[in-house]
Amino acid sequence: MIKTADIKRAWHLLDCKGQTLGRLSTKIAGLLTGKGKVDYTPHMDMGDFVVVINSQDIILTGNKLLDKQYSRHSGHPGGFTQEAAGRLMDRDSRKVIEHAVNGMLAKNKLQDPRMSRLKVYKGKDHPHGDIT
Repeated sequence: MIKTADIKRAWHLLDCKGQTLGRLSTKIAGLLTGKGKVDYTPHMDMGDFVVVINSQDIILTGNKLLDKQYSRHSGHPGGFTQEAAGRLMDRDSRKVIEHAVNGMLAKNKLQDPRMSRLKVYKGKDHPHGDIT
């Protein structure tokens, strides 16, 4: 059985340029969970760090820019708002990727630590040093 101190986390750099949202999100979710590792254990957080750059260049196929709706609620009466994917991409393209990846992770206590290892940036510049 592997111990928490023995887990080695690698850093992965993924570029969104020319990538489809769903296909890239499944790759990111797999890296965050660590399912590709030989010593993967489902009840432990074994995933790697993932840095995503050029989030504004992600591709949504079909009419999803107009038809796909992102919903949220403020908790106050009348606080329900919906936003089309195209408007959300213009406002903050990082949230589209984070929402897609978050939906692909298991809904348990490991979800938040895994999402904290996902770093998404609009441009090609990031503060995480030389990652390949």
